[in-house]
Amino acid sequence: MARRKTVSELLAEAYLAKQQAKAAEALGGEPANKPASKPAAGQRPRKPRRPDPDAEHKRLLAAGEKILTREDAARAKEASRVETGLAKRQAARLREAQSTERERVRAEREQHRQEREALAQRLKDDVELRTRQVLRRREELEAVLSHRPEGLDEWHPLVEQALVHGGAVGVAEVVADLLRRSPVPEGCRDSTEVVYVPEARRLLVDMGLPPLDVLPTVTAYRLVAQRAEIVAQPAKEADQQDAYRRLVARLALRALDEVFSVTPAALVDDVLLNGHVSTTDPATGRAVRPCVVSLVAQREDFAELVLDEPKLDPQRCLRSLGAVVSKHPYDLEPVPPVVEFDPSRYKLTEDASVVAGLDSRPDLLQMDPFAFERLVRELFEAMGYETWRTQNSRDDGLDAVAAKRDPVGVTVIAIQAKRSKNLVSPGTVRALLGTVEDKDASRGVLVTTSWFGKASYDIVQRNGQRLDLIDGRNLKALLLEHLGIDALIGLPKLPPGWQARDLT
Repeated sequence: MARRKTVSELLAEAYLAKQQAKAAEALGGEPANKPASKPAAGQRPRKPRRPDPDAEHKRLLAAGEKILTREDAARAKEASRVETGLAKRQAARLREAQSTERERVRAEREQHRQEREALAQRLKDDVELRTRQVLRRREELEAVLSHRPEGLDEWHPLVEQALVHGGAVGVAEVVADLLRRSPVPEGCRDSTEVVYVPEARRLLVDMGLPPLDVLPTVTAYRLVAQRAEIVAQPAKEADQQDAYRRLVARLALRALDEVFSVTPAALVDDVLLNGHVSTTDPATGRAVRPCVVSLVAQREDFAELVLDEPKLDPQRCLRSLGAVVSKHPYDLEPVPPVVEFDPSRYKLTEDASVVAGLDSRPDLLQMDPFAFERLVRELFEAMGYETWRTQNSRDDGLDAVAAKRDPVGVTVIAIQAKRSKNLVSPGTVRALLGTVEDKDASRGVLVTTSWFGKASYDIVQRNGQRLDLIDGRNLKALLLEHLGIDALIGLPKLPPGWQARDLT
């Protein structure tokens, strides 16, 4: 197969053929019909020169090479120009891309800087906000006593109307409503129960106090810029404990001030306040409600206090009122109440006197059961006790509660009055003992118109004299001694060991 000629060879051959045609035309290419010129006289006719084929070939090759060289140079120049233009365009695009990238990087850096500054500012604002909230909460708790509501004496007509229309229960409801609506800081008064004792002109207030966690656990917040983190500065344990003791004292004094302010002096002489903390014992996980403050405040003594005095020490003020205050309320260390009284169980009601309606020889067995209970209550009042009737729906087998205060303390007695003509069973005695233990009363007294057997007295002996049993003949003697009532007991038969005069 013949080799294909290159472009250069083809160009060279074409050029050579063209030159040869020109040369042939120049040397012997005159037209055939043109007459030949005659030589001049005396001249020898010139012989036509024949070109040297090799020289002509060389000349033609050299000319072709020059042409090819020029064309190659032109193509190289054009290629170089194209490459240079392409390189310039690529360089321009690269510069543009680099410039765009630099702008992007600068924009990202600027955005990141702005974001960091914005985050730092937000964190600073958050630190300031949290710190202000902590300080505001602490100031709010410190001002519990100084920021007391005003105009409470305007409630006097409402309390008086409540007494007229609702009796003791109505007065208690009005006072309890005031205490619940009082604008104390959030979480500082979770519950309030009030009982009014008109005979003693006394209010019994059972108030729920907040646990230790009502106080903020930090004093302030700070920003750690390197970590972009907000760190709390915890409060010292000793400072928390001292602040909590002051808060308990302030809340107790404020409650007393509100109760005395809202009630007319003619209706209330003193207030019994028990402050309990409803929380969970961390040692057992059980719900507990220890009493951490208890006192009986007289109106006259309380009126002498200057609660708005900045130098007033609320803890010393409570002690001056004779309060019993836990030394470690934050540890839920309880104190014995001045009077152990549970308003949720001992809901008091007002009764009229029954003694005035009795003739000189009443038969106790013929009395109405409720009248008999009231008679027993009036007997204990004549013996120096303060008594209250329990609500029938929640009396746990009790008919009344009696309390007597002496220099040593307060004695609380749970009373059950049983109007019966039959032997009182030992089960009734055991039931009363259980109620006494459940209510943590000092003693229990079972009063009856009939009698007790040996098994009942054995129960009393085995339980450390926590029970007193008053049978019919002893009741008859007490009524005569303290109320001047010579009562009859119409039992169908004479109990063992009794005499006829014990009934008549």
